[in-house]
Amino acid sequence: MDNVENYTIGELAEEFGITTRAIRYYEEVGLLTPDRTQGNRRIFTKKERIRLLLIFRGKKYGFQLEEIREMIQLFDRDRTGKKQLQRTMEYGQEKIEEVTKRIDELIQIRNEMEELLSQFQSKLKELERGKE
Repeated sequence: MDNVENYTIGELAEEFGITTRAIRYYEEVGLLTPDRTQGNRRIFTKKERIRLLLIFRGKKYGFQLEEIREMIQLFDRDRTGKKQLQRTMEYGQEKIEEVTKRIDELIQIRNEMEELLSQFQSKLKELERGKE
């Protein structure tokens, strides 16, 4: 489009490496609200593009779409961004706790696997000595 601040669904799909169907889905669930032309084509503004960035950032960090929607809608209701930041920090703290727990679980699994490998190695050496 001529206006740098407006984007078609195809332009955004290409930029973000997603399908137009994914963008329509985000619209269906209320995460995006593009304008429409007289011909009923979607026109996405800079605001919608930024929302897509927030959606992907949220997904990268493990947030559910409902959590992302809540954070986005909070900004719409409070333009200072204070409530959005507070809620985002709460969600962020929860995610840090989840990640920490998962890291601890993975470290435990690694330790158990290392112990098993050590046992297998010892067993293999015993079996090899028995063949001599």
